Amino acid sequence: MVKFAACQYAIALFDDWVAYAADQESLAAEAAAQGAQLLLLPEYSAMALTGLLPQAERGDLHKSIAGIQPLIPRWLDLCETIARRHGVWFCPGSAPVLDADGKFRNRAFLFGPDGALGHQDKIIMTRFEREQWFIAAGGEGLRTFETPFGRLGILICYDNEFPMLARRLAEEGVDLVLAPSCTDTEAGYHRVRIGAQARALENQFAVLVSPTAGRAPWSRAVDENFGRAGLYVPADYGMPPDGVFAQSEEVFTAASRWLFGEIDLARVAALRREGQVALYRDWPEQFAV
Repeated sequence: MVKFAACQYAIALFDDWVAYAADQESLAAEAAAQGAQLLLLPEYSAMALTGLLPQAERGDLHKSIAGIQPLIPRWLDLCETIARRHGVWFCPGSAPVLDADGKFRNRAFLFGPDGALGHQDKIIMTRFEREQWFIAAGGEGLRTFETPFGRLGILICYDNEFPMLARRLAEEGVDLVLAPSCTDTEAGYHRVRIGAQARALENQFAVLVSPTAGRAPWSRAVDENFGRAGLYVPADYGMPPDGVFAQSEEVFTAASRWLFGEIDLARVAALRREGQVALYRDWPEQFAV
């Protein structure tokens, strides 16, 4: 059993690092106070750091991601401190990170009560990332993370729309996929949500989505944000008939809000053996057609 908190996260503008760090700590403390063991923030949540840059930099698409690079280590230290202090598993979402080869990659991180567990890069880039922002695809493959409540994988936003990525995680024994997302239209939100539900159905596991939400007009990268936080499961025995285990009410909000819930991932995994259907088992049969 795991108590989760998925954030519908507003990219807010802060005056300085102290204000930003205090907001992150307050947000995590709120979730921990509700008993949450697993906290998820969205894709590009770290773009809130661009608000600490001079106005000319934070309003420029390329200068903004270059400008926050010196802040990334400090951000990671903050995230690790939060996870340790509250004794939680914390995915603070993703950041554009400059690698040694001179390329930026969209990287999500995971921390536990004992410190850093690792990271997962986005595998497939959207048109915006490829053609305008010049974010490179991750080349390290897919990773899994062991926790007391189940094995986790991370698929960042667009990656949830590609079935074979989720299938690989399923074959690695993943019980829950964390899906941090950032979409600037309602259509984008629905693509991610439909993808997350389809991956949960096909692989008979759970998918937890945390989106950015609201407006940040001072940022060219994350100025418009739509999305609902949600947990999606197979539509089968003991689960909601529509596969929506939990979901926030609105696709747009001006302030960060948590979606709380509790789920037994072992019950979801049991559907692979005992469900009305056996999609995970029968998956290979489609390739014979």
